[in-house]
Amino acid sequence: MADSIFFDSEAKTFSLNTAHTTYQLQIDRYGVLLHLYYGAKAVGRMDFLLTYADRGTSGNIYDAGNHREYSYDALPQEYPTSGMGDFRSPAFVLENEDGSVACDLRYQSHEIRDGKYALPGLPAVYADEKEAQTLEVVLTDDAARLTVRLLYGVLPENDIITRSAIIENDGDKKLRLKKVLSANLDFLTGKFDLVTFYGRHAMERKFQRETVTHGAKVIGSRRGASSHQYNPMMLLCEKNTTEHAGICYSMQFVYSGGFTGLCEKDGYDQTRWQLGLMDEKFSYPLSGGESFVAPEVILSCSTGGFSTLSQQLHACIKKHVCRGKWRDIERPVLLNSWEAFYFSFTGEELLGLADQAAELGMDMLVMDDGWFGKRDDDNSGLGDWYVNEEKLGGSLGSFIEKINEKGLKFGIWFEPEMVNEDSDLYRKHPDWAFVIPGRNPVRCRNQLVLDFSRKEVVDYIFEQTCKVLDCGNIEYLKWDYNRSIIDVFSHETDEQGRVLYDYILGLYDFLERLNQRYPDLLIEGCSGGGGRFDAGMLYYTPQIWTSDNTDAIDRLRIQYGTSFGYPLSTMGAHVSAVPNEMNGRVTPLNTRSIVAMAGTYGYEMDPRLLSDEERSEIKKQVAVFKKYAPLIHNGNYYRLSDPFADDYTAWLVVSEDGSEALLSAVITNERCNPLPHYVKLAGLAPNCYYYNDTLGQTYSSDALMSVGLPLPNVMNQYAAYQWHLTKTNLDDITVK
Repeated sequence: MADSIFFDSEAKTFSLNTAHTTYQLQIDRYGVLLHLYYGAKAVGRMDFLLTYADRGTSGNIYDAGNHREYSYDALPQEYPTSGMGDFRSPAFVLENEDGSVACDLRYQSHEIRDGKYALPGLPAVYADEKEAQTLEVVLTDDAARLTVRLLYGVLPENDIITRSAIIENDGDKKLRLKKVLSANLDFLTGKFDLVTFYGRHAMERKFQRETVTHGAKVIGSRRGASSHQYNPMMLLCEKNTTEHAGICYSMQFVYSGGFTGLCEKDGYDQTRWQLGLMDEKFSYPLSGGESFVAPEVILSCSTGGFSTLSQQLHACIKKHVCRGKWRDIERPVLLNSWEAFYFSFTGEELLGLADQAAELGMDMLVMDDGWFGKRDDDNSGLGDWYVNEEKLGGSLGSFIEKINEKGLKFGIWFEPEMVNEDSDLYRKHPDWAFVIPGRNPVRCRNQLVLDFSRKEVVDYIFEQTCKVLDCGNIEYLKWDYNRSIIDVFSHETDEQGRVLYDYILGLYDFLERLNQRYPDLLIEGCSGGGGRFDAGMLYYTPQIWTSDNTDAIDRLRIQYGTSFGYPLSTMGAHVSAVPNEMNGRVTPLNTRSIVAMAGTYGYEMDPRLLSDEERSEIKKQVAVFKKYAPLIHNGNYYRLSDPFADDYTAWLVVSEDGSEALLSAVITNERCNPLPHYVKLAGLAPNCYYYNDTLGQTYSSDALMSVGLPLPNVMNQYAAYQWHLTKTNLDDITVK
């Protein structure tokens, strides 16, 4: 690999080059680290972009003497701090021992090395020495005796740059971190739109595009998890950017707890864009010799529109975030017991469900909530992770053997971070739950949150989980998390401002140990559906339940928003029964299946209630998904419509070599005497032909991409279509 990081010792500039982009920063004459440029690949030094002027009321650092034109208040900075004259949003706020809030970071040294840095205790993008390089820039505040190590990882072939920071207290005075963001981008000019992904439980990651105006736009989560309400991913784009043209940028947080994302346009029409830890309820003490690690942010830039940007992020997530056995292979088609039985089941009923799954060609039965402790509803039992053998009709090990004898894998549901007050665990260790002394706790789903900032709590729950997993051949674990953290108080520390960060470290420690002990186990993350769908969880769980809402039409929008930053291989998606349990909508079985195929695929229903025709259709669906699973898992994904604006939703997956493609479309709004819907394809090989083996037709690839393919006009509410296209030699076909 050619060097992707270059230091110009004369200009004192660092250029971080990927295949198509350049990111440049500079050490200025005062040792301040400035941000110069991020965009299309460029050569040379970019400091000519800087302008200096007397800004009137803007403060000037003491080093500048009488040069009033030099002020942090208007300079583009790499890691802006509070208390030194920059009144925009800081990335870093330090409270000194005397209570003052000030930090002035200056360059001390740097190192360029092969390979990608790792972060102790935290997930991060990984790559070997041939795939990545690392830049570490050391900044210090001599007065505070503080060191900040800015880390940059460059994956040139993926057009990915990562950022993190490690803060170290080099003195003997106690310091306090009040705000620690991981990435800051300052743009000197430009008219931008900000894209965020908002929502709520069962309606996550709705696409929102807004003009960046003067003032600050802030998103984030105060909930202890990345949340249903906002995803820790943002896009910034020029006004004319579309799916297939224009420049756009992304920030994606590799973290599963509270976060803050900000976009601010100042009075000089400069734009500051930031992402990092939530600063509310955050006040992290740093004694002498201690350090703090900021979670990672993944940056990417595309000059070819949103599709290219998404594909860059997808490749990074698939190959450099997800790990383990299941990273590169297709996932089993499963039948989950939840919608069939909820909490009320017996072992015999589950075995009957397994018979149905095997007959329909599925690969796995998942036993959902209700198998442990005293758990017949959601008011008791959480924390008591021992098998209810009376309900199951015997030991878990013998039950799993019976499932395996039917040719099926077996999976199980857990919610390790939670506890009910009506549980043996809570009665024995009430201090292990987050409850503020002297106050009644705030309940959610009638459950409390265990204090995973405490090692003994994590160790105990890990031990209990392993006892269950060691009972038999369990090949899948659904890790659920069904409430937010409200009563933040740990009995283990006097520093409550550190608890939420330490909680996430405890979660990651648990998950890392689980991955190490059970390397063949497929773990699916879940948080009331999609309430913790982030790159941090994907480091430990290669797929996440996208939403508790399995309605096919709602899922079109949910999966659309999710696709901007996350690949199809990470999206848990199932076919469920109708009327849908969330909204009562009735959609055709074919439509539900096509929508679920834009994900890991499975079923949430009781097949015993289906007609023979429906059962026959499901057999065919399972076979179709297995046929196309490698393409869906590994191909390049293209959004072909806007489900918030168009009367149809269409998407396309194209193999990397362009030899085949899978086109899917759903009519979402039927009209009288409708206009034809032409779906314009993308990513096909140019100047060739593609054969539709479903319809027996052949098309010019250029016509498909410039004009489109008309969808059939049928009177069938929520009709859906799926066509497999194969690149074909003209000599072998008759053009129709």
